[in-house]
Amino acid sequence: MTVSISTRRRVGRTSLELPIFGFGAAHLGELYGKVDEAESRATLEAAWNSGVRFYDTAPWYGRGLSEHRLGGFLRQRPRDEFIVNTKVGRILRRPDDPATFSTAPWAGGLPFDVVFDYTYDGIMRAYEQVLQRLALNTVDSLVIHDLDTMFHTPEAVTGFMKQLTGTGMKALEELKRHGHIKAIGVGNNVPGNLDEMLTEIDVDFAIVAVPYTLLDQSVLDTSMKRCLDRGIGVIIGAPFASGILVTGSGAGAMYAYGKAPPEVQAKVRGIEAVCTTHSVSMPAAALQFVLAHPAVVSVIPGAAKPSEVRANVAALDARIPGAFWADLKSQGLLHPAAPVPA
Repeated sequence: MTVSISTRRRVGRTSLELPIFGFGAAHLGELYGKVDEAESRATLEAAWNSGVRFYDTAPWYGRGLSEHRLGGFLRQRPRDEFIVNTKVGRILRRPDDPATFSTAPWAGGLPFDVVFDYTYDGIMRAYEQVLQRLALNTVDSLVIHDLDTMFHTPEAVTGFMKQLTGTGMKALEELKRHGHIKAIGVGNNVPGNLDEMLTEIDVDFAIVAVPYTLLDQSVLDTSMKRCLDRGIGVIIGAPFASGILVTGSGAGAMYAYGKAPPEVQAKVRGIEAVCTTHSVSMPAAALQFVLAHPAVVSVIPGAAKPSEVRANVAALDARIPGAFWADLKSQGLLHPAAPVPA
């Protein structure tokens, strides 16, 4: 199966239609290493010149740096030619002690501290801040970001959920009702927390990162099914599982934002063997696999250099034989019920 970068799919019951392929801007926030301004600009130029018109960012990515860089590029393009999604839940502020403040876990980024706030006022303030960092007076959609146990204790998740269901959702619904945004989304990395949010709040789409990739389909029968049954669109936010589905197995391979553990390395070696048998590029298989799920409306791989953008776009055109997917399933490397490209 090959797909066109310009193909669009509707997000739930909204008027928003997304290109099936977008640009994830986390790496421009200097996720694993510093990215100089010229490289950042060249990467965004490569995406635009390749036909990319959907861009995803967040206040957390580089503590505002990703939004600054993306907005500085997009503000010079016609506003009706691109779609931008960003996120709420974090407010950025001056650190208490600027002299000793660390931007970790970002390799670089900006020197701003984070305050989590999912109340009405917190979401409205976050919304105002993202517009200013992007240098745009509109965004197309907003995502409730990282309300999960990757960033909070279970008790804190419960407290923040009360903020969200108490007043926070009213802010997002108000922005949507008045036409300031077209869609409301949720995004986190923990399957149980994602299921909880999809149960307790009404959203138009979900950004599903590591739990649904060529390497892991653990949410196929839970979150993905829930989204499909309820007409909630899915954006796949980490199709390469934080990197290992591009770099392959071996020393330094990254998985779920950390070093890939032995069991993940072993599974990737199995996938690599099947790729070799069928002369298939693993990154191409990773991108095309997630797009085959009927709930998925878009995939947003990241890139930190122009060559990575061009490689990702080219992967959409790679031809992958049906026997490749059949072998993955027969060897237990892919969920037997996972949708695969035709």
